[in-house]
Amino acid sequence: MPAIDARSAKPLLRIIVGSTASGKERLALEVASRIGGEIVSVDSMKIYRGLDIATAKAGQAERLRMRHHCLDLVDPTVDFSAAEFVDAVKAAISDIVGRGKIPVLSGGTAFYYLALLEGIFEGPGRDPFLRAELEERAERDGTVALHAELARLDPPAARKIHPNDLRRLVRALEVIRITEASISSRQTQWDNFHKDGQDGDGARLLQNPRFPFVMARIVRERNVVHSRIAERIRRMEKDGLRDEAERVFAIRETLARTPLQAVGYKEFFPYFEGRASWTEALERLRFNTNKLVRKQETWFRKFPAEEVLLAGNDQEEVAARLSDAWR
Repeated sequence: MPAIDARSAKPLLRIIVGSTASGKERLALEVASRIGGEIVSVDSMKIYRGLDIATAKAGQAERLRMRHHCLDLVDPTVDFSAAEFVDAVKAAISDIVGRGKIPVLSGGTAFYYLALLEGIFEGPGRDPFLRAELEERAERDGTVALHAELARLDPPAARKIHPNDLRRLVRALEVIRITEASISSRQTQWDNFHKDGQDGDGARLLQNPRFPFVMARIVRERNVVHSRIAERIRRMEKDGLRDEAERVFAIRETLARTPLQAVGYKEFFPYFEGRASWTEALERLRFNTNKLVRKQETWFRKFPAEEVLLAGNDQEEVAARLSDAWR
């Protein structure tokens, strides 16, 4: 079992990672129940209130059985940065440990794990006068004017930030004005790992973590994952996916960047616009989910984790083994 010693008094984190539909949340719940733990969700979509079915968020039964943290933090119209997520996770960990419990982290957002365990570029402090100037300009000329300036000064950042994302536009321009350097030039700590595994050097992430941790990565056969995704979508449809997707579609103009672009809801926009059938929308969701799984697996293979093969009804056996190792 890979264990990382950060040589600090910080609590040891138990982490279970895996792709969408791998069964990581269920395994984490079983492990946490055996070792006196509580769940900390590490998922960029489950932080949003009202986005429940398409995100496979823990339901009432799971939350009654075990306390969950970092769910339903903000409305889907609010942009939520990785730094804000790290603050929320640290607060959750402190609360859990303070009550004599063990933090068990589980989720499929690799970037959030990197932000928590390796840290992120924090940049200079905020300048309220400069921010007021930029926001006033956006109100007068539109956010597209800020985006055009950012495209001229920092093209890589402009490509990543939506023209309507006022908060991130202001922050990017603020960094440039204060430091006379682009924000993209500072956010390079994981650049070699954004190529979906094409670096070819066998490099691994999380070698100098800010928390000590043990980590397990769920592995399943690809055809099994495909079947689980298909079944997951059928279950979501029965649970009210159409109504939830329609509610998201109704507020699409005000959605934050993550829920607008992530897999789960955008696939249904053509259906509500009359440009695709419901069956076609479901097929697009299935296709994009499988694509997301491949990307997640590429990321998580770079993490120093024990590979845990789930090959059927052996969830209880695996949970027992991890619990014994992680107590």
